[in-house]
Amino acid sequence: MEYKELDVKSVIPYLKGVDEVINYFGSDELQVKEIGDGNLNYVYLVSSASDSKKALIVKQAVPYLRCVGEEFALGRERMTYEIRALSKFKEIAPEFVPNLYHVSEDMSIVVMQYLDSHIILRSGLTDKQKYSNFSEHISTYLASTLFQTSSLYLNSTQKRQLIDEFNSNTELCKLTEDFVFTSAFMEDETNDNENVKDNPHAKKLFNDMEFKEKVLELKYKFMTSTDALIHGDLHTGSIMLNSDETYVIDPEFAFVGPFGFDIGALVANLVNNYIHHTVVTKDEDFKEYLLQTIKEVLELFGDKFLKLFKSQKNSALFVDGYIDEESANRYREKFLKQILQDAIGYAGCKMARRVFGVAGVAEIRGIEDNVLRREAEVLALAISREFVLRYEDINTIDEILEIIKSAG
Repeated sequence: MEYKELDVKSVIPYLKGVDEVINYFGSDELQVKEIGDGNLNYVYLVSSASDSKKALIVKQAVPYLRCVGEEFALGRERMTYEIRALSKFKEIAPEFVPNLYHVSEDMSIVVMQYLDSHIILRSGLTDKQKYSNFSEHISTYLASTLFQTSSLYLNSTQKRQLIDEFNSNTELCKLTEDFVFTSAFMEDETNDNENVKDNPHAKKLFNDMEFKEKVLELKYKFMTSTDALIHGDLHTGSIMLNSDETYVIDPEFAFVGPFGFDIGALVANLVNNYIHHTVVTKDEDFKEYLLQTIKEVLELFGDKFLKLFKSQKNSALFVDGYIDEESANRYREKFLKQILQDAIGYAGCKMARRVFGVAGVAEIRGIEDNVLRREAEVLALAISREFVLRYEDINTIDEILEIIKSAG
């Protein structure tokens, strides 16, 4: 089918040609509204006119960066990789990925489960909602998806096939290279330049060569590592949840990249929320909850990843009988430590880039009071700088928490 960009008027006629959607809705009259607030794609909620809870989500990629406009061309093939990633992650961790009802690479479209009783994690945390199962859920998702798409689990042929399937997602990888590791730390037209202008903190960041040298190290790892299939943009806006369930959505940035990147992205967003509550609500109890969540996510991930690692006897890396168990365990512990160290480095990059770069986070850039916003920016830059400069020397999770607490 030839590609056509859909809108609120054309979504329903398109869906009426999809058997799976017709089977879901039956003869119900349908209604549609555009609900997307992301940077890349259009998202529509299609529901029964007689039962609003009977609904599906329609997501379509357009050939430009939505948050900038049609002048910023961007190939819509990113939806191909999102479809593939959703399918792969659904296979590995089915309880944490929405159900798919229809996909079309030609139309760059996916129709998926409507999570009507769930909320975006960023919104929930900003509203001081606590989620007792989140750490358990997201650590399971991360450990399972990262391990089972790596050379610690797959054989060499399987791993190379996975790389071939995903690593042509070049445009979105380039976006990350530009916006996470480069443009946000120099004068660039894509930055929040009204905020950059005459801002001494921006000037200080752009001239911080010690910081930028370390960022280059992390950027190079991002560009060259093929550790595992990663989501590629695992922020708190890509997670929907309630008290019982957690779903990871929007993996259009997926590719086979470094182990620590998704973990770092999540940590960065939890810290950004901590900064928001430090500056805006000053709620010490919720700040403590966020610190505890960071600690739990990292500890549980480590425990689960090591358990999977120890149970796998043969893979592209390990051959049963090659090494004794004491030596193998020593290697595994060192391996995990490297993942967590890199994760903190990536967390620092992700935090710092949100301050002046394109697509800031609501917890900081959405603060209306200019004095408070500037205070939040300074905290974010202070924590992110420590993360980036010290990531290779961090030995414990408590050291990570201390960096956060000492700044805010």
